[in-house]
Amino acid sequence: MGHYDGVAAARSPARSEDHAGPLRRAGRAIGRALHLPFTGTARGIRKATHAHGAGESGLGKLIELHAVNGAGDVMITVALASTVFFSVPTDEARGRVALYLAVTMAPFTLLAPVIGPLLDRVPHGRRAAMAGAMLTRAVLAVMMSGLVATGGIELYPAALGVLVASKAYGVVRSAVVPRLLPPNFSLVKANSRVTLAGLLATGIAAPIGAGLQLIGPGWPLYGACALFLLGTFWALRMPPKVDSAKGERRAHLLTHGERKPSLRTVGPSVLHGLQANAAQRMLSGFLIFFLAFLLREHPLSGQSAAVSLGVVAVAAGVGNACGTAAGSLLRDRGHGPEVIIATMISIVLGTAICTAVFFGGVMVAVLVAVAGLTQALSKLSLDALIQRDVPEVVRTSAFARSETALQMAWVVGGAIGIALPLNGTLGMAVAAGILALGAALAVRGLLSAARQRPGPKGRTKARVA
Repeated sequence: MGHYDGVAAARSPARSEDHAGPLRRAGRAIGRALHLPFTGTARGIRKATHAHGAGESGLGKLIELHAVNGAGDVMITVALASTVFFSVPTDEARGRVALYLAVTMAPFTLLAPVIGPLLDRVPHGRRAAMAGAMLTRAVLAVMMSGLVATGGIELYPAALGVLVASKAYGVVRSAVVPRLLPPNFSLVKANSRVTLAGLLATGIAAPIGAGLQLIGPGWPLYGACALFLLGTFWALRMPPKVDSAKGERRAHLLTHGERKPSLRTVGPSVLHGLQANAAQRMLSGFLIFFLAFLLREHPLSGQSAAVSLGVVAVAAGVGNACGTAAGSLLRDRGHGPEVIIATMISIVLGTAICTAVFFGGVMVAVLVAVAGLTQALSKLSLDALIQRDVPEVVRTSAFARSETALQMAWVVGGAIGIALPLNGTLGMAVAAGILALGAALAVRGLLSAARQRPGPKGRTKARVA
């Protein structure tokens, strides 16, 4: 009897819970249904970012970190644009943006040459440097949340700090990628995947930031703070090999001797590729600022200023995303990175000339899309040149230095855009002039270098992806 009594006692709680069982099962089913979209999406994102060995090498973590970085930056951009640009009349907005450039961009042109060499001296602290850049922006975002409503002068030094921290992160990220390559994975393909993740995150975060802006001017900055705090944590959890500097030496863009490791010692391809990319990055900065004011004053036919700017922004984003995606699929079939860069700057130059001659809303959108696509492909091809021609001992440093130079070119282009009169034909002619200068400096040298390289039988083909 004792045995049967124990069995009955063990079974009795189950019978007492029979009535609660269906309710409990229904609650669990509802819970799974509610969190399934989020957990399923998270698993899908993790599967995509960690594919092809990226999870094992650590590249997947960098991809996710860069997505958080892009989302946080666009949140701050939304908050600043609403304060500096949209909330005041055009003339006052132009003055505010000019002040923004003077207080933030001008000092950055002095700081930019220091960022690369400074970070180059601390190769063992790359995780800490990325985390510090994230944490700095988180703190500054909270500080700016109380200033965006008034748009006072105190906002601009904080914006400068955000800009410097953002560019510092970008330089370190470029230096980190070579340390996280999966087996049989090209550097260009890795950079393409990282960049595409940032673009997608930016596209998702921009409307979210606009929605937060409707709640209050400081809310996008609160969202940015949360993202950057997450990025700080993720940066510190990057693989330890990110901090490895084994076998590395610093590279100098311009040296007169051949004893120091230098980009010049590996031939003209990298320098000419950098010149062409600098012209296209300058075009990017110019178009952002010039079109922002031009379309506010003279919107696209039948559209408001906000819709006009949205159309141009979407065109730029689609072009950039398509170029980045195409770069990850390209293969070298007798046309090396030099030819690709020369072709891209020639295409966008021809488009800019046509836009100046047949100026109109459609041509402006086409130019912005083509500029985004060609800039992305040119940058990926420059990465391929550095991977191919720069020795491994200086390659990481070369990426840091080239990225700094390109950021400076963007600053110069933005300054030209804000200073130019709001005449569409004149603006597009200036854009064409910027590209023509870059093409004159780079195209002939690129094509000459491509012709002088050994044929496919005499060398291993340089892969662009």
